[in-house]
Amino acid sequence: MTLLSILAALIIEQFQPLSVDRLMRNPVAKLAHYLERRLNDGAPLHGGIAWVLGAALPALALFIIYLLVKDTQPVLALVLSIGVLYLTMGFRQFSHFFTDIHLALQENNLEEARRILAEWRGQSGDRLSSSEVARLAIERALPLANTHVFAPLLWFILLGPAGSLLYRLAQLYDEYWRSDTPALVDAVDIKPLGSEDESANLHTFGWFAHQAFATLNWLPVRITAALFAVVGNFEDAVNCWRTQANEWPDKNNGILLSSGAGAIGVQLGMPMHDVSTELEVNEPRPGLGIGDEADADFMQSTVGLVWRSLVLSLLILALIHVSAWVGA
Repeated sequence: MTLLSILAALIIEQFQPLSVDRLMRNPVAKLAHYLERRLNDGAPLHGGIAWVLGAALPALALFIIYLLVKDTQPVLALVLSIGVLYLTMGFRQFSHFFTDIHLALQENNLEEARRILAEWRGQSGDRLSSSEVARLAIERALPLANTHVFAPLLWFILLGPAGSLLYRLAQLYDEYWRSDTPALVDAVDIKPLGSEDESANLHTFGWFAHQAFATLNWLPVRITAALFAVVGNFEDAVNCWRTQANEWPDKNNGILLSSGAGAIGVQLGMPMHDVSTELEVNEPRPGLGIGDEADADFMQSTVGLVWRSLVLSLLILALIHVSAWVGA
């Protein structure tokens, strides 16, 4: 049932992309805002209580419901699994930006590629070269492939539908309750916090959510990076992972980017010529990967890397099911 649910959800998502803002991000943003307003008193404990109420309890309820119907109502359990996966996992939840940038670069429409990348990143990039646009797009796509495909897939395999739901809720609460990430606030037109004290309280309030998501993301990041290495240039991917990952500001992203860059033979990281914000001035961008500068062809290689990794993971899952069936 696990493999069938995953295949069905992926197929449905390809033909009928999910309205992720309407069905997932906006409702979670409103609940996160409500919990924060009710419980935020400047203490990490209150953020932990809010996370339990907003993420752990819904996942636990789904886990119990799934256990109750799994043996008695297998069709209902299958529909429930497919529905949860459809909400929590899928390429189309992030890939349209990457695809549009790729097409624009293939057509030598650099201005359009810059515009789409700026919309995707929320940062201007009016002076970026075509190579820098491709590089930044790949750097954004590889971590998102883990967040939206491989991580919820892994937690679904380990814990069923409740695992996928818990991971996605944890990711969204971490995104919302970080004081420097206004994406969910903007999505539902919630007035941001005004004073520095309120922002500091929100940062403290979101500490537990950030730690919870980091814990849930620890294993998927490393499995995803290993998949990149296996389906790409294994030696270069492992070498880049071992020697370069710790240099990136975000350790998890460093693992994914260094492994992915080594797997396809492209150079990522490195300073940008276009410095649009003070943040970009201070943000370290060490070199990652080995090989040539990024371009539209490497963007296509990135797509191939992610799809091969997914196919490999599904084949492994199928072999496990066959082995269990033969041994029964």
